[in-house]
Amino acid sequence: MNRSHRLAVALGLACGLVLPAVAQEPTFFDEAKPMFESCGDGSLAKAQKDGIILGFSQAPPEAFLDEKTKQPSGVDWEINKAVLDWLGVKTIKIEWMPWESQIPALLSKRTDVVAGNIHHTPARDKVISFSGPAWWYGPVIVAAKGNPLGIKSYDDLKGKRVGSISGSAADDYLRHIGVTTTPFKVSVDELQSLNQGRLDVVLEDDLVYFDFAKSVPGNNLDPLWTIAVPDSIINGGGYGMARYAMRKEDCSLRAGYTQGLAEERANGRVSSILKKYGLSDRNLVFFKLNP
Repeated sequence: MNRSHRLAVALGLACGLVLPAVAQEPTFFDEAKPMFESCGDGSLAKAQKDGIILGFSQAPPEAFLDEKTKQPSGVDWEINKAVLDWLGVKTIKIEWMPWESQIPALLSKRTDVVAGNIHHTPARDKVISFSGPAWWYGPVIVAAKGNPLGIKSYDDLKGKRVGSISGSAADDYLRHIGVTTTPFKVSVDELQSLNQGRLDVVLEDDLVYFDFAKSVPGNNLDPLWTIAVPDSIINGGGYGMARYAMRKEDCSLRAGYTQGLAEERANGRVSSILKKYGLSDRNLVFFKLNP
């Protein structure tokens, strides 16, 4: 602050004037430091030395490639970056791919982390491991405007033209309850197909619907918030807390990610990221009630 600026501030305070606040980036204090040297495997040390490869799929606002800057963006990218900064991982590479390719890419060591949020399911638990909780969102059934087919429950989706993302929690759950789905690779294509009348209904993440509705004003979609979310889709059905995934043998990397997430949730950074993308502290914890 230069001399004239200090004088102006002093005069303003003396005269009782309210001066405009100077906008600045928030800062976050990390109370703990990484201490994983005795974990018994070298996955974290390797990432700190050689870098890490994150697997993402295009799913705004969770993760997407900014067309203007050609840089990654989104909730999951920023949370991963915060964790990796805390862990001291300097080199980060990204592989973009369809969602159904994420677990095969991780297991084949094409990537080191499924960095687009992923949830526990019995099938996934058999082959991969998960970090601690990162954040939360829920599912919503989306129909054509006015709900012309009168959808009132998840059971009503049987026999309808239902869209879902291939390999997603929504797709797995629908198939589990006997619904035949039309699979898509990208959420915008799925919602646009419903918007244009090529589908009857879609089961999608609530925040993905919000992002689509914001980007396509005047759309022909109707989110059915009054339909209760079944316990079975939350408790083991793929819509519990959003996490990130690693290979089972990469124990120290998983431990590092888990504590990193806890630290960045505790110091307010994750909350700040969520709000940047139009979410709120509601998305820090499991919250079953519909909006």
